[in-house]
Amino acid sequence: MSEQCLSVVMPCYNEARTVKTMAERVLVSPYTKELIVVDDCSTDGTFDIARSLKDPRVRVVRQPVNMGKGAALRRGFAEATAPFTIIQDADLEYDPADYEAMLEPLLDGRADVVFGSRFHVQRPHRVLYFWHSVGNRILTMASNMLTNLNLTDMETCYKAFRTDALKELDLREDRFGIEPELTAKVARAGLRIYEVGISYAGRTYAEGKKVDWKDGFRALYCIARYARPAVPAPSEPHPTLLPEVSRPDDAGTAGSATGP
Repeated sequence: MSEQCLSVVMPCYNEARTVKTMAERVLVSPYTKELIVVDDCSTDGTFDIARSLKDPRVRVVRQPVNMGKGAALRRGFAEATAPFTIIQDADLEYDPADYEAMLEPLLDGRADVVFGSRFHVQRPHRVLYFWHSVGNRILTMASNMLTNLNLTDMETCYKAFRTDALKELDLREDRFGIEPELTAKVARAGLRIYEVGISYAGRTYAEGKKVDWKDGFRALYCIARYARPAVPAPSEPHPTLLPEVSRPDDAGTAGSATGP
């Protein structure tokens, strides 16, 4: 198998129904070097389920109190050791089969950051809430106006980074405001941003979706607080040397990398 190159940071809060299934899907990916599960003080047994995973690539850390997705991500980012890092929610909305598409611009040395867009509809996605999609588009437009980017999905979970560039960002948001903060700060840093289409199997509120209208107002606040027009992207790669990472040759040579 070719070199594994990806740190997967999985924040989770009360995801006992799905965390094991999602972890198994992450570990099957031939790109996964490590899975860092950050339990945000769950009360439903999520932490114990995560700790029961036997694969040596899994590390589980637990927040002392419930602090929010942003705080969990900061904890996970600090633990990441692979050349690239991706955010992976513990529900089943995002598919690790899309890691290859997310990593392609990074592996080719064209990008420092890659966003996975749910609105490139050539990829399969579950049809759900109209007003939720309108809200996402409004937030993306507001972010684009202040960062001078042309993203189609700022609020996406799937954001992949060169780990060295990610660790240089001074992130502060504790909750869902981390998404616009990340976007604003990668723009301000002049990092090269790509966007690729991903599949999306959104869940309903009855199925455990946690984002609501209050998070939308916080996102607008974070856009206003952190965003400003992006500096011109550098013509040369990021100053740090690009990591030498090879891709899996094909699915046949990759195989399953899960533990016993």
